[in-house]
Amino acid sequence: MSARSFMDLALKQAEIARASGEVPIGCVIVRDGAVVADAGNRTLNDRDPTAHAEILAIRAAANALGTERLVDCDLYVTLEPCTMCAAAISFARIRRLYYGASDPKGGAVDSGVRFFASPTCHHAPDVYPAVGENEAATLLKEFFKARR
Repeated sequence: MSARSFMDLALKQAEIARASGEVPIGCVIVRDGAVVADAGNRTLNDRDPTAHAEILAIRAAANALGTERLVDCDLYVTLEPCTMCAAAISFARIRRLYYGASDPKGGAVDSGVRFFASPTCHHAPDVYPAVGENEAATLLKEFFKARR
């Protein structure tokens, strides 16, 4: 599958999150061309501020693979990760990060604190921004427009 195909799967997870009232962000983690974990945001449903799609997918992948080091895994997420998620991606040693829409207000990869460029960051994945950007941005804009 292509990067775009995996991002389409992350977008499906974002749709599932939206359908349950969550901010529509989805994530998949891939190893050797196969999805090992997927998740959408569940902060509201789980009453857990750490239940971002990336955190949930990293937990599931680590459990499925039996290791906390996801060195040969790639993470696809529909929105630029926040600082918490960027740190989790670093600690998990994710190989590649693909994200859809940029997040100038809350992102921490190419926006904000630029976590992976920090001297205290122990591992930085290869980063590929703007994969499925239009679809991801539209999904988020429509979600927040409906709430205003």
